[in-house]
Amino acid sequence: MLQKVQLKPLKIGKYTLPIPIFQGGMGVGISWDNLAGNVSKCGALGIISCVGTGYYKNSAFIQKAVKNRPFDTINFYSRESLFEIFKNARKICGENPLGANILYAINEYGRVVRDACEAGANMIITGAGLPTNLPEFTSNFPQVMLIPIVSSAKALKILCKRWEGRYKRIPDAIIVEGPLSGGHQGVSYEDCFKPEYQLEAVVPQVLEESKKWGDIPIIAAGGIWDRKDIDKFMDLGASGVQMGTRFLGAKECDAKHYNALMLKVTKEDIELIKSPVGYPARAVVTGIIKALREGRGEKIACISNCVAPCHRGEEAKKVGYCIADGLGDGYLGDINKGLYFTGANGYRIEKIQSVQEILDELTQ
Repeated sequence: MLQKVQLKPLKIGKYTLPIPIFQGGMGVGISWDNLAGNVSKCGALGIISCVGTGYYKNSAFIQKAVKNRPFDTINFYSRESLFEIFKNARKICGENPLGANILYAINEYGRVVRDACEAGANMIITGAGLPTNLPEFTSNFPQVMLIPIVSSAKALKILCKRWEGRYKRIPDAIIVEGPLSGGHQGVSYEDCFKPEYQLEAVVPQVLEESKKWGDIPIIAAGGIWDRKDIDKFMDLGASGVQMGTRFLGAKECDAKHYNALMLKVTKEDIELIKSPVGYPARAVVTGIIKALREGRGEKIACISNCVAPCHRGEEAKKVGYCIADGLGDGYLGDINKGLYFTGANGYRIEKIQSVQEILDELTQ
């Protein structure tokens, strides 16, 4: 019988979270100032997505747009917009810890990491690749906690060896993400369905590896939905959990169309799709994905130059859509062209709740 585990505060370096829950970083524009600020205000960790910040407030803070899209990397990952997002989030959460989620696969990764540190991030969360050089970009910000996302004990071992050897540093916490999460996965399409790659199989292995490097808090992520799931992974040794999809049903969600969309989504609407990033990604089959399957795909022109693995639009042409454009259109609420990521449990959103109501439900 599963042991009922009391939720304890989560300590990461100098920061303590009264509620050991990370709100997953979701872009474009799903978790910006309103959602992340309110999650942090309530005692969990709000995480601002650094993806596509150039879209913030109708691209009010960027230098150049083409066809209403942020032009090139410097505008798509807008420093000025990111600073504004953090400033407005701070108005909501005060001095409570705030995180920044930065995909390792993006162009100008190092610059965006430094931007987030300067903007006021207390923690950098980074996945979509193994961030072997992350400490290089945060050397001037010792107060910022570094939290990589891994999908295996092997990945953690490689990361820790590299960080300790080059930078005399180990991660301040580790997020272990299983293949039920929304957006990009850390394993191949086929492996997403194998028992040995599921979160409950991987967490104990990562925990065992982490003990060789010190007392590193482990955060379980991917498919966690309710208190029963939280208790399950705490019982396996996790110190906390990360939940993204659950907050798609939050009133404070910054990409407003998600509130309407997720109430209509069925289990069959959610699939793993091919992505220009090179990893499989989980999304709602609607908008641009549905259009592609009906032979109504858009002409692809690389305007925002978002991720390095796409090779300036070459991979986008192979899969039939531009991820920057699709996520941007999703944020703007274009139901015909938008790309909408969700975890496997997205169909379980039955009502729109406040962040406080969601966290009360998960903790009380």
